[in-house]
Amino acid sequence: MSAPTEQNAPKIGLVSLGCPKALVDSERILTTLRAQGYSFSPSYEGADVVIVNTCGFLDSAKAESLDAIGEAISENGKVIVTGCLGNEEEMIRQAHPGVLAVSGPHQYEAVVGAVHEHLPPVPNAFVDLVPEQGLRLTPRHYAYLKISEGCNNRCSFCIIPSIRGDLASRPIASVLYEAERLVKAGVKEIMVISQDTSAYGVDLKYATSPYRGRQIEARFQTLAEELGNLGVWTRMHYVYPYPHVDNVIPLMAEGRILPYLDIPFQHASPQVLKTMRRPANQEKTADRIRKWREVCPDLAIRSTFIVGFPGETEEDFEMLLDWVRETRIDRAGAFPYEPVTGARANDLGLDIVPDELKAERYGRLMEVLQEVSTERLAEKVGRTIDVLVDDVEPEDNRAIARSQWDAPEIDGNVIVDDATGIKPGDMVSVKVVASDEYDLYAVPSDAVQ
Repeated sequence: MSAPTEQNAPKIGLVSLGCPKALVDSERILTTLRAQGYSFSPSYEGADVVIVNTCGFLDSAKAESLDAIGEAISENGKVIVTGCLGNEEEMIRQAHPGVLAVSGPHQYEAVVGAVHEHLPPVPNAFVDLVPEQGLRLTPRHYAYLKISEGCNNRCSFCIIPSIRGDLASRPIASVLYEAERLVKAGVKEIMVISQDTSAYGVDLKYATSPYRGRQIEARFQTLAEELGNLGVWTRMHYVYPYPHVDNVIPLMAEGRILPYLDIPFQHASPQVLKTMRRPANQEKTADRIRKWREVCPDLAIRSTFIVGFPGETEEDFEMLLDWVRETRIDRAGAFPYEPVTGARANDLGLDIVPDELKAERYGRLMEVLQEVSTERLAEKVGRTIDVLVDDVEPEDNRAIARSQWDAPEIDGNVIVDDATGIKPGDMVSVKVVASDEYDLYAVPSDAVQ
């Protein structure tokens, strides 16, 4: 019997919804299936089976996931469902009784088992078709590095712990060796993700594991120090402002990891934060941010905020506006509060903020966030900085790049003119010549006379 080829191998289609953590789950599923001889189709028509990796955090996300499942059934007919919405199998099967199988988040074995049942693998798979670092759904020059699953926090608006469970950290050696493989494969930026990155290792009691002949503790600071030795950009996402976060700011000042913290503050009013049951939020957070910037003046802080949470008063909201102006949050997203089925916030008995008022407050907050972003970016004009190129537009002779202050897809860009010879994945030195509300504009530094 001849060995299977790419042409006759069974083909998998994939629809991946939700956050970067779900994207990493999709990458792991595809890597396993590729090692078993499956190939992949970019279209419904070319796939023998379609996997839909769902999101189930907000009710709107659940609706989007159900729509995606329906589209896949309509276009292909053979659909396997996994991901966060998979915990609500009855809902899925009521809406779409034709799905082949349903499993929850990070249940890789269940997904692969369902694929085997409905689309058996070809014998004698070529394992060497899978690169050492695994298959990725991101561009070659950046990658997400998931360090844990689940969360120990019990925020009243969130159902993530009921979906993904309590915090389960990976051994630090496993994380670091994966990071090494990514760098070896050409990755120039590693984005550390989890549900609560700064809690990394708590569940392991900071247990050590052997790495490069040393016993390394599973701690947030240790992880930052070790990743800072790899010579690539390291970006920290979903960091709660626990006191020990102060200890990584000097690493940013030294250039070992990027001067960037993604901290989901959600609000600034002590009363709202209390009803949200947010961890590690103190009235002195603004003072800590000020001290962080004294140590690392280039530090950029990204955050998200919720407006219209039950019980939020005009005084609470004005406090949020003042706090954003005071702390000068560089990058931020805002969302009108949306009730989540099963969240404790629904049972707090607090006054519900009318939708019209939510929308009005959202608009006011976005205006302030835009003002702050405009001011912060204007301070970068005239500087020479390094940027990582994500895309090029040859017809306009320009490149779409990012600075150390910009995460892909959620922050702004650096638009580089006179981009002849520049390719995606290049690290380029540029001079910033202009800015607006969200983006910087630059030219290659060697083009500046």
